[in-house]
Amino acid sequence: MTKKIALTLLLIFCVTANSFACTNLIVGKKASVDGSTMVTYSADSYSHFGTLDHWNPAKYEKGALLDVYEWDTHKYLGKIAQVAETYNVVGNMNEHQLCIGETTFGGREELQDTTGIIDYGSLIYIALQRSKTAREAIKVMTDLVAEYGYYSEGESFSIVDKNEAWIMEMHPKGVGNKGAVWVAVRIPDDCIAAHANQARIQQFPLKDKENCLYSKDVISFAKEKGYYQGADKDFSFAKAYNPLDWGGLRFCEARVWSFFNHYTGNGQLWIPYILGETPEPMPLYVKPNRLLSAKDLMTQMRDHYEGTIFDPTKDLSAGPFHSPYRFSPLNFKVDGKTYAWERPTSTQQTAFTFVGQMRSNLPDAVGGVLWFGVDDARFTVYTPMYGSIRIIPECYAGGYCDMNTFSWKSAFWVHNWVANYAYSRYDQVITDVIPLQEKIEDSFFAAQPKIEATAIEKLADNPEYAVSFLSNYSYSVAQKTHDQWKQLGEYLIVKYMDGCVKKEVDGKFITNEYGGTQYPNRPALDENFLREVVKQTGDFLEEKPIKL
Repeated sequence: MTKKIALTLLLIFCVTANSFACTNLIVGKKASVDGSTMVTYSADSYSHFGTLDHWNPAKYEKGALLDVYEWDTHKYLGKIAQVAETYNVVGNMNEHQLCIGETTFGGREELQDTTGIIDYGSLIYIALQRSKTAREAIKVMTDLVAEYGYYSEGESFSIVDKNEAWIMEMHPKGVGNKGAVWVAVRIPDDCIAAHANQARIQQFPLKDKENCLYSKDVISFAKEKGYYQGADKDFSFAKAYNPLDWGGLRFCEARVWSFFNHYTGNGQLWIPYILGETPEPMPLYVKPNRLLSAKDLMTQMRDHYEGTIFDPTKDLSAGPFHSPYRFSPLNFKVDGKTYAWERPTSTQQTAFTFVGQMRSNLPDAVGGVLWFGVDDARFTVYTPMYGSIRIIPECYAGGYCDMNTFSWKSAFWVHNWVANYAYSRYDQVITDVIPLQEKIEDSFFAAQPKIEATAIEKLADNPEYAVSFLSNYSYSVAQKTHDQWKQLGEYLIVKYMDGCVKKEVDGKFITNEYGGTQYPNRPALDENFLREVVKQTGDFLEEKPIKL
């Protein structure tokens, strides 16, 4: 999730950006089809194991302390004071319909503070346990770093409750300067926004406390360090603390561009910016040309720039099966020049992903849904996990396996098993993945009204039963999906064995007239790919007359 920036070394930047990077998409309540506020997240990392964490609500005695461990490495950072009461948290959503995501932009390396106690992951999960609203979470998070120091790099947070959506960007101030500089901007209800490992807040309203909050030294500290010397009204957080470079455009801002492109129709206006031909940045938020649903956000999280000038399936590197995936590292050198692959939203190194949906017209126990999936969004199934549930499905739980230990009980491992098999035969295998993916997710959407009506009916006279009902529902659909995905993997192994494609009718493989194995299809490779092979090999592979 970290994009370290070495401003003078593009190569270092490229390698790091490929290793750690996340994407957040945000939708205001008047920009959604049903009045939901929504936010997405993909925890993209080659070292994170995909689980759904859970914190039960609890009460603590005065003087209780909380141990803080860095989320990325599990390194012990120190102790902080515990509060009297904490709330139920399921993944990145709590029982009050508060949801928080993040993307790391790195920023200025000279300002890293190794003495801080609070890292960005701890900020998220502590705030979720202590806050009911986005505004309250902003205060909790900024108070924590002010008191205990900020251990992480520059960070963009999506902080969204059932009524409001905010982006907060935060940067450490270096050893000896405890705390952080930060600014938080509210996204208008009728707009959408996104961030993807590049700071996005440019100028911000200094006197609009209803829609903008910031640390008192966010501008003066930048001036003190020589990052900015102009008038306060012209100050840009992004330019001061995360100067843009080529990688910030093509690896990061391009993902934001794709979201805006799909839902504004104005994508062509910002292509010169993404290509580095103009300094005028994209806006922090835009009005969409239609209202968005949770399904729309799921689709966007599966994006590979298909159909755009950045589409990675069209050149020779896509191979004969038109793969949109480029494995690490993103950058490469040829004849002394540095090049790089595109970095789309959907990527192989995702640990987990979600679409958070919050609805103010429903009770909190029912209104908050964390549509959760593990591994690459293109190959996951977003499954409804309600923010009030008290049990976590076994397939999403940790403890019995990890990044180095495979388990058939783990959804993370089963989804990786399917995805990694599919990567090498992408355009063939994806035709079997998408129909099942859509069938399962559509069944969740179809069942949602009845499930929620039942829970709401029970809330008034038996709240515990309602929460138990939703807990059991979330548990059962996750485990069923896990089983279906394992069956899909078994089917794919058989169908695409040894580069062939077995013949089938209505999803069943057919036999020959004697009951034996039917000879499989052996599809030809893509002609354009073969033409490029011939260009490279000349007539060496050409069939020629032989001398007898």
